[in-house]
Amino acid sequence: MLKHFKPAIILFAFLSVVTGAIYPAVVTAFAQLVFSDQANGSLIKDDKDKAIGSALIGQSFTDRNYFWSRPSATSPYPYNAGASSGSNQGPTNQALSDAVKARIAVLRAADPDNKAPVPVDLVTASGSGLDPHISPAAAEYQVKRVAAARKLPVEKVSELVRLHTEARQLGIFGEPRVNVLQLNLALDALH
Repeated sequence: MLKHFKPAIILFAFLSVVTGAIYPAVVTAFAQLVFSDQANGSLIKDDKDKAIGSALIGQSFTDRNYFWSRPSATSPYPYNAGASSGSNQGPTNQALSDAVKARIAVLRAADPDNKAPVPVDLVTASGSGLDPHISPAAAEYQVKRVAAARKLPVEKVSELVRLHTEARQLGIFGEPRVNVLQLNLALDALH
């Protein structure tokens, strides 16, 4: 019976070293060499090399001077990367309907002259609750409010939105999108 255990234990030890140490080390080294930015969290840093966010995780902006992000449904606080999740509320759920109405009211109160329809991504959370992007329509919806709050020409703010609009991946995957953190950092760079 011992002759059956010995090869099993040797194989277990060998595969533990290969899959638990060698393979992760090779993959980590490859990622650091070829995809260093992505392997380190796609961090966005300020001019002092301090991390201020990630290009992959949304942040909450509520000041009129900034473009607002898509709502987050994570708990216990918004954009909690450790608790990625949607609200799990369907279109007939009264709590979702009430939340959307409240978000529309906040957007209308922040920009009472804007009578355009509110883009859906400004009032509903994404499936992960961490989406760092909004649609170009959601960004354009906010241009006049941000321009007025910063005392900038609408055309200049609209041009920033255009410059920060990312195209579809490989021209066919996904939809055009605007990274809110990067757009707001570009706004701050103007002053």
